[in-house]
Amino acid sequence: MRSSSYFALPARALLVLALAAVAVPTAHAADTTTAVPTAHAADTTTAVPIAHAADTPAAALAAKPYMGWSSWSMQSSKYPGLNPDGDYSYLTEANVLKQTDAMAAKLKKYGYEYVNIDAGWWMDKTWKSGYDQYGRQKPDPVRFPSGMKAVADRIHAKGLKAGIYLPAGLEKGAYGDGRTPIWNAEGCTTADIVYDDLRTTNGWDSAYKLDFSKPCTAKYIDSQAQLIAGWGYDFLKLDGVGPGSGKNGDQYDNVADVAAWHQAIADTGRPIHLELSWSLDIGHAADWKKYSQGWRVDTDVECYCNTLVSWENSVDDRWDDTPAWTRHAGPGGWNDLDSLDVGNGEMDGLTKAERQSYATLWAIAKSPLYTGDDLTRLDSYGLSLLTNREVIALNQGPNPPARPVTPSDPQQVWAAKNPDGTYTVALFNLADAPAAVTADWAALGFTGKAAVRDLWNQENLGTYKNKVTQALPAHGSRLFTVTPHGQQLTWTAVEAESSANTLTGNASVADCSACSGGHKVGNLYVGGRLTFNDIVVAKAGTYQIRVAYISGDSRSADISANGGGATRHKFPATGDWGTVETVSVPVTLKAGSNTIAVDSGTGYAPDIDRIDIPKS
Repeated sequence: MRSSSYFALPARALLVLALAAVAVPTAHAADTTTAVPTAHAADTTTAVPIAHAADTPAAALAAKPYMGWSSWSMQSSKYPGLNPDGDYSYLTEANVLKQTDAMAAKLKKYGYEYVNIDAGWWMDKTWKSGYDQYGRQKPDPVRFPSGMKAVADRIHAKGLKAGIYLPAGLEKGAYGDGRTPIWNAEGCTTADIVYDDLRTTNGWDSAYKLDFSKPCTAKYIDSQAQLIAGWGYDFLKLDGVGPGSGKNGDQYDNVADVAAWHQAIADTGRPIHLELSWSLDIGHAADWKKYSQGWRVDTDVECYCNTLVSWENSVDDRWDDTPAWTRHAGPGGWNDLDSLDVGNGEMDGLTKAERQSYATLWAIAKSPLYTGDDLTRLDSYGLSLLTNREVIALNQGPNPPARPVTPSDPQQVWAAKNPDGTYTVALFNLADAPAAVTADWAALGFTGKAAVRDLWNQENLGTYKNKVTQALPAHGSRLFTVTPHGQQLTWTAVEAESSANTLTGNASVADCSACSGGHKVGNLYVGGRLTFNDIVVAKAGTYQIRVAYISGDSRSADISANGGGATRHKFPATGDWGTVETVSVPVTLKAGSNTIAVDSGTGYAPDIDRIDIPKS
């Protein structure tokens, strides 16, 4: 499994890291001293900084998804010429400032503002780390000869904001046999902030787990926060956070670290956006929302290959993995889908259709829009994707994030109802061949006519009755704003637990506080079937049946009517087993009484709350 950022390394880089690491001590030795490198004079700020007058107030952090640039996509790529001095060597002061200048010139006026330095700023070209006399990361003098404060100052001089990166825990190389003192914490050393057994933590086990039951521990986080605030940074990516990052269990539970960072940042007096990475555990969504402004919901989007990304590894994962998180996004904290690498053409590793679909999902999901592209080499198509004002307004505006309104099949529709009564509607063809995709107005809750505007092409397409259908290329998409001029649908709800229904196999009724009737039908697995009986409609035709369901993970079910052929549909995850979501599925019914079956087939199906039958 690929991991994230600076420890998402190929085998030879992991070997370099292992050879560079400090030997793990078994205990604190009182008669041992450890030489600690001296920090640059420009990089040892200790006073609490005063926030600039122009800085964003803390209460306004992440009022909308942030926009910017990150260094990691190019650091991690094997594209010819990107990393001439070895793996991950792209990250240098000169390259960061080059991208800063390009962002200021090309993207700033569209809302892009953060220049984020990712992993490796305290490591030399062999990935050997450097620390100051207090066990804090120290900038590598070759990568960043002017120091981190000077770089932040240069970024600020362009009217932009500066971001920096740290891993969770106390890095092993900072331990120093436990004798390294903690800044501004008299009598505290690194031995006083970790567990006595030196258990490791984070997504790569590269650090010792911090023990926050000890009074010195929070002071170490305070010292790091004061350092980066004093340098003038406006953003911190805290990486390898668990539960998540491929790890779980008490050893990898970093909620206390995140809470400590939240408090330490507040104590600096400087507004600093805290972003968490990677593949965070949705079971702790409340913690991530409480203590941070954003959280990575998936693994790295980069392919660690000879391009920046590829469709299969792992851009296309996001259509399956994002829906469970949708309800957690909003002002103050956003679901982070990772870098948006659509601007460079060949180096991106995607077709034009894939680049547009990638950008469409990020926009409608209200993900932060930060690119990892080379901003000095944007092609015209990439620039048009990154600077489309209507798409940016959709992402940055007051409308909610979209989610699937159809099953997560190869052809799918995502939508959201906006405060002004319009709908954001995205059509996706995720298949490997061209296909038509239809957005049926009934899936949005109305019938009749609606005006359709194409956001990517910035043109009105006219009025469509009951639906809009588009022929899409492989991995293609369209993005619309739909303005209804018809009538709201009314529905007849049929509860899954109704005594009129038939349960087959292991299917059974269970309590469900989130469900409309207080119950659901579950245990739909290996032949389990729920049959809704006596579903009456006035006219024969294909109806968009709305299925209300619960599914902690993505599951599939066979849907059929009147004993006819079944269609298998994949239901997007709801994120847990206590949240109800709905999708619409087309079912052909006859006039009069019908049966509708939900069958698990040979696998596991979602739990069913009810179905809603449109009355017209």
